[in-house]
Amino acid sequence: MRTKFSDKGWTASSINRLLKKFRDTDTMDRRQGGGRPRSGLTDENIDQVNNMVLSQEDQPRTHSTVRDISWKTGIPKSSVVRIIRKDLQLKCFKRRTALLVSYF
Repeated sequence: MRTKFSDKGWTASSINRLLKKFRDTDTMDRRQGGGRPRSGLTDENIDQVNNMVLSQEDQPRTHSTVRDISWKTGIPKSSVVRIIRKDLQLKCFKRRTALLVSYF
């Protein structure tokens, strides 16, 4: 098989590993639950971030930044952003000051 697909760069050990996996499981799909567990994305953390983000809708000018939410909940900023984007399907905006440009 290596000679037939020589342009792929496969090694004998990788082919043997794939064949063993196929013999054991009858499929070439990834094993369910393989990899590192997602510890930051628990239902409790998603609920905490959801409550903090949605509490701002009814009260104007009471926004919390990702940094504030992270500090108050103890969840890393990257996990807060991931929860807001992927689980809540919202967008994070960073407040920026507008530049005033004069064309005189």
